[in-house]
Amino acid sequence: MRNSAVEQSLSKVPEVTLFFWILKIAATTLGETGGDAVSMSMKLGYLAATGIFAALFILAVLAQMAAKRFHPFRYWTTIIATTTVGTTLADFADRSLGIGYTGGTTLLFALLIASLALWYRTMGSVSVETVNSPRVEMFYWGTIMFSQTLGTALGDWTADTAGLGYSGGALVFAILLALVVAAYYWTKISRILLFWTAFVLTRPLGAVLGDFLDKPISAGGLALNRFSASAALLCFIAAGMMLFPQKAASKSH
Repeated sequence: MRNSAVEQSLSKVPEVTLFFWILKIAATTLGETGGDAVSMSMKLGYLAATGIFAALFILAVLAQMAAKRFHPFRYWTTIIATTTVGTTLADFADRSLGIGYTGGTTLLFALLIASLALWYRTMGSVSVETVNSPRVEMFYWGTIMFSQTLGTALGDWTADTAGLGYSGGALVFAILLALVVAAYYWTKISRILLFWTAFVLTRPLGAVLGDFLDKPISAGGLALNRFSASAALLCFIAAGMMLFPQKAASKSH
């Protein structure tokens, strides 16, 4: 009975630590380079690339939901899937549909807020510590999907529309994340609000870092090969998971 109660109290997502955020930024950067590799380098276009990554995302979510407990590789595979499909979906909306970075950012922000509101109204909490059932997982991954797509559009808006460039955009989001960290340690602002704020902000940080790695030098990037950069990031994430084992978040009582 005790083991059963412990399993019920454990979330199917990892404990939020410093290493969690390091992996999150690496995964979002990989999402940008990987998404661009398929849509641009392979010349498949945003719509076809979105279809491919959406299929992988659905398969990853189903595998994650089928698990009885937290599995690091399943979890981070699903996170990477959300970042890649978020990259191509945002690019498709912003560029192919012509709504622009400002329109895409506004639309996706509204969808993210609506997703969180529906989750809260249905389940009574949007804390990641409660992600231990298929129903909550549906809300969790849907919300993450919107946050990852929003992050791509927001990163592009900051770098291009706002004219800050990739390094300027990275600095802005790094400062904003530092403010979130300060708020966590020195204020009583809701930890759940701070978590989702940080979760959203790490995505545009990863987006501008990914663009900085693979965009042409003339555009302010390093012009690195997208496939090589993606492989290096994937190896970093895999090595990190093996060297620093993670455990599931436990529900506070």
